[in-house]
Amino acid sequence: MARFSTRLLGSVALSVALVGCAVTPARETSPAPTEKANVEPALRQAAMMSERNASYGEAAQHYASLHAKYPNDKQITLALARNLRFAGNPQQAIAVLNSGAMAQSHDALTLLELGKDYLAADQLNLAKPTLERAKAAAPLNWEILSSLGVVYDYEGQYEQAQQQYDAALFLDPENPTVLNNKALSLGQQGRLHEAVKTMKVATDQPSASAQARQNLALLMALKGDSEAAGRLARRIAAFHARSDS
Repeated sequence: MARFSTRLLGSVALSVALVGCAVTPARETSPAPTEKANVEPALRQAAMMSERNASYGEAAQHYASLHAKYPNDKQITLALARNLRFAGNPQQAIAVLNSGAMAQSHDALTLLELGKDYLAADQLNLAKPTLERAKAAAPLNWEILSSLGVVYDYEGQYEQAQQQYDAALFLDPENPTVLNNKALSLGQQGRLHEAVKTMKVATDQPSASAQARQNLALLMALKGDSEAAGRLARRIAAFHARSDS
């Protein structure tokens, strides 16, 4: 029975790192006191819109500017780290979270982001204990459980990984991210029939990502259903064509 390699998992499970350019804080002139109230809400809005549009490098630049002004703002700091990771700069994200006030107050959400950053930087020896600390602090957080499952998959401990995914699905049934990760875990274990079935449930969710649909095509092809994989691939291409128009 066909098996995935753990390297393949790194490219498709739980998108923890996207290709991008290095990010440095944007240089700005200090606004006049009367302008400050108008400029900063606009900067926050620009940052959120850039992230929503998957312009992660641009979003990170905006959040870096905000972080320079408000280094103790947890929401801004986490947003900066997240977008640095998405932009392909997990080491910068790690540095942000391990400096300043954030280094002294690692709550569950901060530990979750830091664990993802370590995972994106291929530092499994740090990702696992960090996510375990996050789980101890917030055992009912599905995202922490799912992220810890990805670490187990990287280690080849598929049964343990699937236990984490099942616990996450108990908390948030039919979550497409968790289902995607569980399907890939099953695929790595050679359980391709179950993997395809699970990924189909994931892609049936309204919030399913295009990546999940691509993963379904991959699983179908590996299972030997190349015709179905081809049909799905054409649907994905048509979807992207409509989205780009």
